[in-house]
Amino acid sequence: MASSATLPSQMKAWTYAEYGKSSDVLKLGSDVAVPQLNDDQVLVKVVAAGINPVDIKRMHGLIKAADSPLPIVPGYDVAGVVVKVGSQVKKFKEGDEVYGDINEKALDHPKQFGTIAEYTAVEERLLAFKPKNLSFIEAAGLPLAIETANEGLERSQFSAGKSILVLGGAGGVGTMIIQLAKQVYGASKVAATSSTGKLDLLKSLGADLPIDYTKENYEGLPEKFDVVYDTVGECERAVKAVKEGGHVVTIEVTVPVVPPAVLFVLTSNGAVLEKLNPFLESGKVKPMIDPKGVFPFSQTREAFAYLETGRVIGKVVIHL
Repeated sequence: MASSATLPSQMKAWTYAEYGKSSDVLKLGSDVAVPQLNDDQVLVKVVAAGINPVDIKRMHGLIKAADSPLPIVPGYDVAGVVVKVGSQVKKFKEGDEVYGDINEKALDHPKQFGTIAEYTAVEERLLAFKPKNLSFIEAAGLPLAIETANEGLERSQFSAGKSILVLGGAGGVGTMIIQLAKQVYGASKVAATSSTGKLDLLKSLGADLPIDYTKENYEGLPEKFDVVYDTVGECERAVKAVKEGGHVVTIEVTVPVVPPAVLFVLTSNGAVLEKLNPFLESGKVKPMIDPKGVFPFSQTREAFAYLETGRVIGKVVIHL
């Protein structure tokens, strides 16, 4: 492991200098400058990086107006080892194993230099210690998804004894919502939608009522739910499945929001990961990595192509 005295000035990183499809625009560079640290940041030697649908939306230019300047190193999620700390950093030291989502605001000027690189710089407050029982690959698949799941549950005032319907239960965020609703928040009932082949997965995560969206209209069920959490952009249908006075939250920014649904965009926070770490370390909440979703750094283009299929179960992770 390079100590801070011997850190290189350049690194390998995947970048894009124009917006477009990952297969067209992603390039591997070996002479990208290692990010400079601010006083409140640590430099992380990346061991693994999770990729998310937001990376694709960003690469396609959908948040152009609020993006950082090109060229961009993609990637929000990181798991790795601290190799240098800024002068105001109190919690972490060189050698600590950490994980987190490096962009505090997902769609408001995310960092120009993300996590699909040998090194990334990130504010101390956005990181947590990596759960001891998880590999770097498992940890890298968690931050954005588990923090998004948690923030939506908080915003919908979810609490013990309430029921929830999760739209898109087999995705990165959906797999986390089911587990958190059940294991952390004490849901009375968890319903979740997926395609036919993923219903057993939903059950294994704790869903009491797996719904095959290819065969059933969930909004037509006689039963209504205290909370509906839409991860797939079906707001118009979601609001028909909620109880009177219940809450609907959505994370899909590309479709219109229908009242009473509320759209939110994640604010990343390492304290949330610290709060959830005991549930991860006890095995009550488990990372969900797609069986075909682990790719070496050299195959980053293939990793994005797989994510772009829309058929991923849980998360796709790149390891260095």
